[in-house]
Amino acid sequence: MPGTRKLGRTTDHRTAMLRAMVTYLLEKGRIETTVTRAKEVRSLAEKYITLAKDNSLHNKRKALAFITKEGVVKKLFDEIAPKYADRNGGYCRIVRTGPRRGDAAEMAIIELV
Repeated sequence: MPGTRKLGRTTDHRTAMLRAMVTYLLEKGRIETTVTRAKEVRSLAEKYITLAKDNSLHNKRKALAFITKEGVVKKLFDEIAPKYADRNGGYCRIVRTGPRRGDAAEMAIIELV
C-alpha cells in the first residue's frame, strides 16, 4: 500500500502494534508515542470513528475485526461516534512534546479532540 509507513517492522508486527495503539487511543482518549507512529494511528483511528457514525451491524463487525477489545467497540459506537456526528474528519490532535531521552526520537501526544 503506498502511503503507509513501515515503521521498521514486519507487516504482522506493524499491524498488531497499530491495532493495539488504536484500541488504546479509543479506550483512554490519549497516548504518548513517536510522531510517525502518531500519524499512522491518527489515520486509522479517524477511519474507524467515521465508520462508527453509521451504526450498522456490518460496520460493527468491520470494527470488531480490527479493534482488539469488544468493550472499546461498544464505546466507539455508543459514545465516541455520536460526539463527532456533526464533524467531518479531524477527530484526533497530535501535539509534539520534544525529543525522547535515550534515542532523541521526536515524541508526540495523540488525543481525541
